[in-house]
Amino acid sequence: MGLYRFQNTGIEAISATVPKKIVKTRSLTGYYSEEAIEKFIDATGVEERRFSDENICASDLCYKSACEIFDNTTIRREDIDMLIFISQTPDYKIPGTSVSMQDRLGLSRDTLVYDVNMSCSGFIHGLLMAYSFLQMSDINHVMIMVGDTLSKLISLQDKGTGMLLGDAGTAIVVGKGDRFGESFFSMSTEGSNTNSVFIPAGGSRRPSSAKTLAMQEFEDGSIRNEEQIIMVGPDVFSFAISELPKDIKKLLAFANKKIEDVDKYAFHQANNFMTGYIAKKAKADVNKMLKSIHKYGNTAGTSIPLCMVENRNKINVGESILMNAIGAGFAYGTVLLNIADCKILELTEL
Repeated sequence: MGLYRFQNTGIEAISATVPKKIVKTRSLTGYYSEEAIEKFIDATGVEERRFSDENICASDLCYKSACEIFDNTTIRREDIDMLIFISQTPDYKIPGTSVSMQDRLGLSRDTLVYDVNMSCSGFIHGLLMAYSFLQMSDINHVMIMVGDTLSKLISLQDKGTGMLLGDAGTAIVVGKGDRFGESFFSMSTEGSNTNSVFIPAGGSRRPSSAKTLAMQEFEDGSIRNEEQIIMVGPDVFSFAISELPKDIKKLLAFANKKIEDVDKYAFHQANNFMTGYIAKKAKADVNKMLKSIHKYGNTAGTSIPLCMVENRNKINVGESILMNAIGAGFAYGTVLLNIADCKILELTEL
């Protein structure tokens, strides 16, 4: 059934970093009409995003977030037993970024490291991995890094992604303790939708070439090359509003909870219209919804931890929080956990 229950495991610290460069949606009049821009803002809520400079990678944003945790909490480098790096924009094809990050952070040689590519559902998949490994007696702390520099994978002239996607990097430490109580996961995969959110070329299936790098104009008026992200919005929306409310209800039944029992909701910041529709179908109280899309856009797997950092003053010790996300493929899921003494640090810039 894809349902998982854990005892006495939870999030100890969260940190997020965004690039300093702000791109205002209303500044894109060179690509879109003012009317099109206003319609987009009304539907999605995206007023601005952060774009990284050429020399800043997702790993740099995640590294700064991790250092903030080490500098501002009681968690130390020697406490980390496992590192999971989750990104669609790694430093290199080989080696995995988690390997070089172990050295960069000064972690022990005994540290387990993994690279994961799960797009917008990356954070909740990383949480499930961390929770699972923490059931081992010799693993006490797992650091999850989730980061993407999606601005380097989009065309500003693409109508599906050009005004939507942004950059961010986060670090999350998961540990053990009676204070965390029970946590619940529902995870599912429907892999028949690969072409709904994907990059057609540049990988092993279709290697990079002059042809794949050539800019093309498509039927909807979008201009991009075949090594930039395609997002078929109607496909994502249709699947999400059909399946995610059902997934929320399935998880709550598994946890023996009602929707009104949940204190806060942190949904993947896809766009305001979609998250609002999902919340309505799930009968979630919109006043409990945490939002950050207006300031950062859709930042893929980083969006939930970034949203929690942005709303750190609204999250209280002892509250329950329900997370929900869908990523390319589609891979999707819902998580319900308790916020114990989690240190949610202030946002930093790089």
